[in-house]
Amino acid sequence: MRFDVVTLFPELFQSFLETSMVGRAVRAGALTVRFGQLREHGIGKHRSVDDTPYGGGSGMVMRVDCVVACLEALDASLGTEEPRGHRVLLTPQGEPLRQPKVIELAGRSAVALVCGRYEGFDERVRSFVDEELSLGDFVLTGGELAAMAVIDACARLLPGVLGNATSVRDESHSPSWDGLLEYPQYTRPVEFRGHTVPEVLQGGNHAAIATWRREQAEARTRARRPDLARKRP
Repeated sequence: MRFDVVTLFPELFQSFLETSMVGRAVRAGALTVRFGQLREHGIGKHRSVDDTPYGGGSGMVMRVDCVVACLEALDASLGTEEPRGHRVLLTPQGEPLRQPKVIELAGRSAVALVCGRYEGFDERVRSFVDEELSLGDFVLTGGELAAMAVIDACARLLPGVLGNATSVRDESHSPSWDGLLEYPQYTRPVEFRGHTVPEVLQGGNHAAIATWRREQAEARTRARRPDLARKRP
């Protein structure tokens, strides 16, 4: 899988791409990340990629011509057999990123992530992307952290990246668990400061354990995420 990242700060990604499962995916060749440096497509002596908003207001707005030029330069550098990246604008106005969307993106051969800065994008940028995604109802300084979240979430789904392939099935928001939150997990010691591992997990009855885990996942989802519980049949 390939990610093309449009950003003013590609250096922010260096240690991220060398560490943990993402680094493992890169080293194994399962994941490739390329960068488009927005400043290279800036305007004038200072390579400006932003300007004051029409109609007045605070802050600066990212120019549509600079963003599109960067995307098109990334596409132009591809070989004849390489696909153009599915373009994703990272913005707090986008669709909330959820696991089904992560699964969909991880199934693509190439995704282009556009990281914003300043007050946001010129509205016309939206005409040159395929969709918009958000990490949630809050605002970051820039889109780089959101891009890392998307890359990390997709990388762990790529074949051979995780040591145990079943890990992505038995976890929160997994389709195989109907989108429930994950059940409680325990390991040694059996008792710690009055908190004990449930007896059912110590008994070795796999049918009973499976029932307990399902019940716990249902209860935890109702208690912690009633919005998810309401969406289920």
